[in-house]
Amino acid sequence: MRHSETMTTVKIPIGISSCLLGERVRFDGGHKNNSYIAGTLSDYFEFRAFCPEMAIGLGVPRETIRLVKDERDGDTRCVGVKNAEMDVTSRLKTVAAEQSHWVAHLSGYIFKKDSPSCGMERVKVYFNSNPERSGVGVYAGELMEEFPCLPTEEEGRLGDAGLRENFIKRVFMYDRWRQMIARGPARQDFVEFHTRHKLIYMSHNQNGARALGRLVASISTLSQEDFAEEYLRQMTALVKKPATRKNHVNVLQHIQGYLKRKLDAEDRQELKETIDQYRLGYLPLIVPITLLKHHFRREPDEFIGNSYYMEPHPKELMLTNSI
Repeated sequence: MRHSETMTTVKIPIGISSCLLGERVRFDGGHKNNSYIAGTLSDYFEFRAFCPEMAIGLGVPRETIRLVKDERDGDTRCVGVKNAEMDVTSRLKTVAAEQSHWVAHLSGYIFKKDSPSCGMERVKVYFNSNPERSGVGVYAGELMEEFPCLPTEEEGRLGDAGLRENFIKRVFMYDRWRQMIARGPARQDFVEFHTRHKLIYMSHNQNGARALGRLVASISTLSQEDFAEEYLRQMTALVKKPATRKNHVNVLQHIQGYLKRKLDAEDRQELKETIDQYRLGYLPLIVPITLLKHHFRREPDEFIGNSYYMEPHPKELMLTNSI
């Protein structure tokens, strides 16, 4: 595929909770080193490690903190487990705001799950000593509110093949977007970006893909700033939920249509059966994609050749081998 020849070798900047890289910053002086992140992903991502609890001066070792719902106003506060008078909510919010200058230049962020400062979701919130998994870490919540389009994930969820593939795909897409914006794009650059990602959008949500297409069709009626803001908002919402097998099958069949007059009956039947085996769950996505790539090497097509669908991230990550 033509675009793979120019895939950047510059590492993508990613924020991360310091403990996930093996830094001993946890309350007990330990860490939560994640071998997949520190090993495999470090070949492609340049990590910017940060621990908000250390940054506000809690130190190591330190008293553990937790989220507690205030009985008076219903607000969630971050306080000490032993000393509830130690309220660090405002300090965590302030330190989050102070990181905006470098977070604005990231293409993703990996948070520590279950953390009262860094957890993305389902963090324990205590009310009358009873915990409910309904909270968001204070630091993570502030960053996600300020940068709603930044791809974020928790290290625990990266163990799920579908969530892992989707997060990394979103990171690469967002990084391509950031690079385009940094170059000062013309309207045609936005059209090209959309065209090259169109099949990815279709694999996530076909109605959403059509809505994005309508937005691109109206590009001349909007200021470039308004268009870029709305496009990024819709793109983020569209790809946040992982693509489904059913939608992948629809996209694979759509791509297959570009070959219907170029393949003989035997090759057409083999391709049809391979896509059907993927539909039934007997084969991973990489198999029909590899077969399609084989045919398009012999019968090139400009639209397919420029599309990111069959190579949304480096093949060495092998993310489509298990979905």
